[in-house]
Amino acid sequence: MKEPGNTDVAARPRQLAHPVRKRVKRLGKRLTRWMARHQARVSLVPDAPFLDAERFPSLAPFEENWREIEAEARGVLRHREAIPGFEDISPDQYRIATERNWRTFVLYGFGDRLESNCAQMPVTAEMLSRVPTLRVAWLSILAPGYHIPAHSGVTKGILRAHLGLIIPTAREKCRIRVGDEVRPWAPGEVLVLDDTYNHEVWNETDEERVILLFDFDRPMRWSGRAMNRVFLWLIRFSAFYRDPLRNSRDAEKRFAEATRRADAAIEQMSDPS
Repeated sequence: MKEPGNTDVAARPRQLAHPVRKRVKRLGKRLTRWMARHQARVSLVPDAPFLDAERFPSLAPFEENWREIEAEARGVLRHREAIPGFEDISPDQYRIATERNWRTFVLYGFGDRLESNCAQMPVTAEMLSRVPTLRVAWLSILAPGYHIPAHSGVTKGILRAHLGLIIPTAREKCRIRVGDEVRPWAPGEVLVLDDTYNHEVWNETDEERVILLFDFDRPMRWSGRAMNRVFLWLIRFSAFYRDPLRNSRDAEKRFAEATRRADAAIEQMSDPS
């Protein structure tokens, strides 16, 4: 029996091929392209693949306290097999995430703070709560040798931050391309990027890569901010929002149960009686 939320990969394209869903996706792409042109014009920061993290004061504490975040991430990774693949959370991502090579431990996502997951990383969750207009946040765990194919994000109204936590020793072989720029991650360093630019990721090492990934609103003039609020409100009614939200909650419950079982087993082994 398959776990809830872990649909068969071969069946997934059929599940997502409903005519209404495909039509909504096409219309959404046209809308976001039109929005992106306006949001680029009213942006208060450069419209570029990568942006200087110093432009965003709320990101500085992440670099200053990254060791604490790394320690919490390592605690979560003790239960690695209970962490879902990205395709388990967001079925629409089946083309870029396969066989749980890209795992995601969601802290904030799709409109919700996942309280049980946040309790696993309390320092990280508290720091994230201080990021203005935080949208989503998760540990992004990339398996050795995996390549995330080229793809693009949904809206230019949101920027993405990557905090390097556990980075392979051969850093130059673990990298991200955004537009025409390629950068490796570094432990304790924040990269800020615009994921509406075509981008892809390589981990050409035999080590796992772990980052803290989170999204926040792009600084824009009032018309761009209003457009972003309306768009994000509308998307809440779509399957592209509802499916990941439901799957995130289900995955949170399974992770909590897995940690309880592991803790109980350790307690039983250490009981002298």
